[in-house]
Amino acid sequence: MAGENEKPGLLDSCFIYFVQSKSLSASLISELSKLVQKHGAQVLEPTKDGKIPLEHATHIVANTIDFEQYHDALQYMIPVVNTNWIKITLARNKVAQVRPYSPDPRMIFSNVILTCADIPESDKETIIGATMALGGMESKDLTRQTTHICALSMDHEKCQEAQKKNPKCKIVLPHWFDDCFRLGRRISEAPYMLPDPEILRTGPDEDIKIPTSEAVEGATSVIPSAVMPGKEREKVVVFAQKKVMISQDLPINARLRNILNTLIEQSDGEVVDDVDACDMYVCQYRDGDDYQRAAQQGKDVGNLAWLYYLIVHNEWTRPTRRLLHYPIPRAGIPGFQNMKITLSNYGGDARVYLENLITAAGATYTKTMKADNTHLITARMNGEKCEAAKEWNIEIVNHLWIEDSYAKCEAQTFSNPRYQHFPPRTNLGEIIGSTFFDEQKLREVYFPGGEEALSTAAKKRRKANDAANKNVDASNLAETDAGIASESSPLGSKAASRPPRGTQNKQNLQTPAKTTRTTRNGKENHTPSVMSSGSRSAKDKALSKLHQLAPDIALYEKEKKRTGKDGPWGGKRAADQIDRDRSVKESSPAEGEDEEDETGQKRPAKKARVSSGPVEMRICLTGYKRWVNDKMREEADRRKLRAMGIQIVQDNVPCDYLAAPRMVRTMKFLRCLARGPEVISSDFVTACIEAGKVLPIKDYLLVDKENEARFGVTLETAISRARANRSRLLWGVPIFCTAEIKNGVQSYQTIAEANGAIFKVFRGRGGSAIKPTTPEEDGGAPPEPVYLLTSPSAAEKALWPKFEEMAKKGNMEPRIVVSDWLLDVAMKQELTFDPKYLAVRYFAENPPF
Repeated sequence: MAGENEKPGLLDSCFIYFVQSKSLSASLISELSKLVQKHGAQVLEPTKDGKIPLEHATHIVANTIDFEQYHDALQYMIPVVNTNWIKITLARNKVAQVRPYSPDPRMIFSNVILTCADIPESDKETIIGATMALGGMESKDLTRQTTHICALSMDHEKCQEAQKKNPKCKIVLPHWFDDCFRLGRRISEAPYMLPDPEILRTGPDEDIKIPTSEAVEGATSVIPSAVMPGKEREKVVVFAQKKVMISQDLPINARLRNILNTLIEQSDGEVVDDVDACDMYVCQYRDGDDYQRAAQQGKDVGNLAWLYYLIVHNEWTRPTRRLLHYPIPRAGIPGFQNMKITLSNYGGDARVYLENLITAAGATYTKTMKADNTHLITARMNGEKCEAAKEWNIEIVNHLWIEDSYAKCEAQTFSNPRYQHFPPRTNLGEIIGSTFFDEQKLREVYFPGGEEALSTAAKKRRKANDAANKNVDASNLAETDAGIASESSPLGSKAASRPPRGTQNKQNLQTPAKTTRTTRNGKENHTPSVMSSGSRSAKDKALSKLHQLAPDIALYEKEKKRTGKDGPWGGKRAADQIDRDRSVKESSPAEGEDEEDETGQKRPAKKARVSSGPVEMRICLTGYKRWVNDKMREEADRRKLRAMGIQIVQDNVPCDYLAAPRMVRTMKFLRCLARGPEVISSDFVTACIEAGKVLPIKDYLLVDKENEARFGVTLETAISRARANRSRLLWGVPIFCTAEIKNGVQSYQTIAEANGAIFKVFRGRGGSAIKPTTPEEDGGAPPEPVYLLTSPSAAEKALWPKFEEMAKKGNMEPRIVVSDWLLDVAMKQELTFDPKYLAVRYFAENPPF
């Protein structure tokens, strides 16, 4: 029975779909699903092709907009909210508004719940209205959910109460809102926070630490450079079920191209040469027939830096999200060719990013400033470069000008006040890299038209993108000019007059002004030095991953050459049986003819040519009895199937179909299932061999009601989930395994890694230890679960206390489970947990013989 303050039907009308990402793990989705279901919501399953069922969803919960159907969701007017929406809804016992919980970074006041204190009524209305237009929400009273108080002093009762009861609530001057509105970006609150705001006690020309620029990590250059630090790599899953075309205009050599191709294929993706067949097109320039066709059809078009970013972060992102992830214009942006631009007050990755952006736009970048420079881009209005630029009549702007110009494909006018606004105690490097491309402008300039040649799916994608962009514009997001110029500032003309620093007029409740002191600090004689960003850039990490693949590739090539004399079943025959047969025939045609004659085949040469035709169907076969202990029959059957366009492939390469006699928890079945192929009965293979032709596949879809009931999931649901998961079911989930586990470590490692898990063998020594971490170092987050797969042997039981101790020291929740947990999770394609899998309980109820 529900408690006094609980409403079991609070979410009765909600149909919720969760989008997995690095910040919304499968384990968290599992917990939140149970929570919302408890309050009446329905958690939606993906469609048959692994997509979001948009026609049924009322809410999509995602902590990022980097998922493929985000624009489709906006077109359907389905709210996309982050996980805080669920927390606030349940905390208030009332369905929360969706707007304040958008994961879109352009909603700059998302997650801001504002209340005002001693602010004049006119200013209050303007601040609240503009804040709500940009994703925030007003709270008339101070509550536990309030995040910001706008005040002139600490005298108001709301401020005093917040200090006592809600210390996390930030009390800020109205100047913070004013500067955010003017820039169209959310800057740090730190210089504006009461009781001792930095903007009132410190001059604007005093030093400010150059901030780090996480937003441009992995997007500072169009062409990544090569550095090879050693680092253990996780399985790349971002290309799962994707067809990738790599253009010939990329500045890479044949060896690197082959490494990229191999990585994509090993990641369950496919490299294609037909632009119409691809999902992702990677090129250097915004020109050429292939670029225009891919762009017109709404495919993901990006450059080499974008490809590396996907590899390093192992998470999909739109190439138009970051300016240097999209192919560059070969001749630059019109109007930039005669510009000479220099920089000031930017450092680290932000400086490198701006240098490359200036070059990509077609302008000339200069490290030092001379009288013939046309523009100075600066993060602050102070320093010798700024003073000299004023004397030499050089245009002074912030980086938003160059970003907007590149994003909109044309030079922007300097009359927009946001390009010449410099908050006195803020280095604008903290908001660099937050500008998105204007996709409609891209189309108008670089790939107009093409509607008549578009497929139905391409037209649908284009319509969704257009609708999404209109929704963005209609929402008064950061790219709009509303509330930016001083005349439309929420503080009106009051922002123009600034009293001396360190003074506040508390009796006359008027917005306090910032200081205007302009003394020089004497430190702008040289271009600011480039500070280290403190970590390797994404491009370096990407090349690390690529070069670490080299031993794997070499081993694979060596394995392909291994013959039966070198050991048991495997090598060349296991990797590619048809290629083996073909090579034997080519090297010894007489032998090939004799063999064929012995099997009654009259035209062996013709059959060899037929077998080399296109592959129409790739099938991974498991649990097939026909070929057991009959090698000759298997080879003959494989040749017949290959002649029909059917290739039997191994479980470590992509396949179109998984063929099995029934649902089985074998390594091959579960590994292939993670890719989401269609599952058919292995009778299809036998029937095609006996009929001598390809039979209708729809007549052989696997039906296994008995095992569906046994495993607690229908085959159709498992396949749909697998297609949505894209081999990321256990993404980032740490799974340890004892070295002595029954049936060996290898099969469990293969299944776990096929689903994206972090897999390690636990021997009770420091080599596989979890790094000790306190709850404070984890940001106060609840402990994440960590699993240990085990059998009931005495040696394994002795490791259990050590594992629990290690997990708890790492602020993680230890779960020592039987292997059935992993097998059932992989079969259901859903991360769930039931105490029945705990080893102590399981072996007590099912004692080993």
